[in-house]
Amino acid sequence: MALWPFGKKKDDQPAEASPASAESQSTYSDAPPEVPVEFDTPHHDPVHGDTGPFDGDTVDIADFDFSDFSQGVLDLGSMKIALPRDSQVQVEMGEQGPKMVHIVTKFGRITPVAFAAPSSAGQWAESTEQITQGMIGDGLTADVEQGPWGAEIVGQGEHGIIRVIGVEGPRWMLRMTTTAPHDKAEDLRDLAREITARTFVYRGQDPVLAGNSLPVVLPQQLVAQVQQAMEQRAQDARRAQEQQAQPAPSPEDEQSIEDTSQALRDLADGSGTGTTDK
Repeated sequence: MALWPFGKKKDDQPAEASPASAESQSTYSDAPPEVPVEFDTPHHDPVHGDTGPFDGDTVDIADFDFSDFSQGVLDLGSMKIALPRDSQVQVEMGEQGPKMVHIVTKFGRITPVAFAAPSSAGQWAESTEQITQGMIGDGLTADVEQGPWGAEIVGQGEHGIIRVIGVEGPRWMLRMTTTAPHDKAEDLRDLAREITARTFVYRGQDPVLAGNSLPVVLPQQLVAQVQQAMEQRAQDARRAQEQQAQPAPSPEDEQSIEDTSQALRDLADGSGTGTTDK
């Protein structure tokens, strides 16, 4: 699988692919860590570097050619993501509308979220503690592994593996959460890193409280699908209410229905009351 760095300009020859330098060392946690787990955090330059995630406010995605990897770019407003081939976009619906956007692949599901962050680094280190505690609270085993951008949180359960990748940029933090069955978890890990390295984050200048997710704007095609799903949900709810509102038949009504049914059966048998005396 081709990795980074990338050739920036479309006219440039692509840079020689090099695998991520992350070692697969990990630390098992059976209790929430009292201090941040110490892992190397390689220097990442989202503005002048040759690998992402990139700062979309200063780096133009049009300067890159991801056609060897991607079938197109998913524009979510605060993120632009190179979609891998043979993947689909899934919108998770909540009670009030769209809740999450997922990238569905043959290996599993990837959920991208961009957050506002303070100017100083350290938000991902704080998040790793919270995420680890949450996994343990949900009954998962929690590991911390060294990834290309630093610590990655891995939760293992009976039915699959969850991995959370975090990368910090200028006043933003990108988080990729993967969910896969055990036998496909490593493939999804590699693919998620590929996607992360080809993602652009757009923080913008609007004030957003650090730790809050940046707003997501769905593409028009997804908007139409969401509207259709919401309309279908509303119709289902109305039908359910109408069925509940219909009164149960009274004993008299049930007897009347039975009498009518018996009369129809008698007519069909030729034993109705309209007989002729001989």
